[in-house]
Parts: sequence; C-alpha cells; structure tokens
Amino acid sequence: MVRPLVLLLALLLPFPAFASLLTVASWNMEWFTLRPAGDPSLPASVKPKRPEDIARLRAYANILNADVVAMEEVDGPEAAAQVFTPDRYVLHFTSDKVVQRVGLAIRRGIAFTANPDLTALDPYPPDAPEQLRSGADVTLHLGGVDLRILAVHLKSGCWEVSLDENRPACKVLREQLPVLERWIAARRSAGTPFLIIGDFNRVLGPDEDFLAGLDKAAPLAVATEGVRNPCWGGRYDTFIDQILAGDEARRWMEKGSFRVLVYRETAPIWRERLSDHCPVAVDFSLPN
Repeated sequence: MVRPLVLLLALLLPFPAFASLLTVASWNMEWFTLRPAGDPSLPASVKPKRPEDIARLRAYANILNADVVAMEEVDGPEAAAQVFTPDRYVLHFTSDKVVQRVGLAIRRGIAFTANPDLTALDPYPPDAPEQLRSGADVTLHLGGVDLRILAVHLKSGCWEVSLDENRPACKVLREQLPVLERWIAARRSAGTPFLIIGDFNRVLGPDEDFLAGLDKAAPLAVATEGVRNPCWGGRYDTFIDQILAGDEARRWMEKGSFRVLVYRETAPIWRERLSDHCPVAVDFSLPN
C-alpha cells in the first residue's frame, strides 16, 4: 500500500526544467508590396505580386511555422499580414519610409519589447536620393530569459569581394560594419543573449573580413556555416541570408537544425513571382 502514496508524492513534486524550442527564420520576400504597378515609389521593373502568389507565400509561411521571422523587402505590416496572419503573428516594422522595409513576425503569445530602430545602418543623409534600411530591434521575453533580436537588410553589391574593394557598395558596407560592432558590444557588455538575422547581402566565412569584424565585438555562431544553398536549384550556391548568435544564444543553437524551405515551383517565372530568396531557419533550445 506504500507504492501508490510514493507515486502520488512523486507526481506532486516539481519536474526539472526542460528546454523549450524556439524556431527563428529569415525571409527576403523580394519587393513584397500591395502598391499597384506603376506606383512612383516602385522601380519600373517591379511587378507586384498577384493574389495567387500571395496565397502561395502564405502557404509557405504556414509550412515554415517559425516562432520569429525576420522579413526583408516588405512594404510594412499591411503587406506582411497577408502572409503572416494576425491570428498567428504580431508584426513589428521599422519606421523607415522606404518600400523595402525590415520587420519581424513574432508568434502570438511570445512577449516582447520593441527597442528603437537601429537607424545608423543608413549612412546616407536624409535628402539623399537613396535611403537604406534601419534594423528592427526587439527583446523577446521567454520565461526566465530575454533574447535580443536585430533584423537587418544590409547594402547590396559587395557579396564576396574584399571590403576594401574600391566600389561604392563596399564603402557603404564598411560603414555599416562598425554600427553592428557597437550594437554587439553593447549586448556583450550587458550579458544579453542576442541574434542578428536577415539579408546581409554578404557571404560570411571563416576567412572573410566582415564576419571577422563582427567577431572582434563578440564571438558568434553562424547558422549557415558549412552548408550549401539549395534555393532555386542551387543557383546562388552560398548564403547571403544569415542567422548569427552571440553570448549564451551560441550555446542554445541546435546543431544540425538549420534548414532551407525550398519552393516546390521550379520554373524560372516563379523566382520572379515568389522570391529569389528561400526562407532559412534554425532552432534554439532555451532554458526555462
């Protein structure tokens, strides 16, 4: 008669804290806007997505099923809500006036604080004909831990050459690097686990100077390390969409969990109608 009592007592005792899984993704959605073709804010070559294209993107978002998605090239929350529906996600975007904005879709039920946009990522003066994207900065409150996330879309045109290359895009990327270094250093000083996710427009590697600069601010784990890009049949081969983890978040990144959501559509026309980027994702095991 003792055994049932022992079992009952065991059931009443608190269980050990098990890690919970957080899936984080990045998705450049390529000029995703609800503006009509010919709108003066759009390049003449941009063809807005059709309703059936948006429905396909929404289906892919459901397959992705991420807890947090960094979005690039999305024209604000109204457009994003067509794919990341309000019943499932809360949307946070930068306050930039550009069409290609940066934002985050955060699964409902995850508490977060919106931090000020990282506006220093746009080095151009306000009256310049071109404006770049700010970083979207939030702090997730995940039970007993906080996780700081910065979503970015960096300058295009300096993908693999040296940062010292004499081309305008590399000069701008050189100016964006210390902005990120300072942001990372602040997180390291505060002891806050963090992620930087998004379209870096840069192939990162062990002997590459942009990542080396970031690593000086704090050691980073790179989710794409050692993986070839299968998006659109491997057309791009290497990744410019990145997920970087710093502080304790490096230890939380699940080895082998990085994945790419490859579109079922294979004809070249779909690369224009959906996106030339595939969503990338990785899991993090969080302490409770």
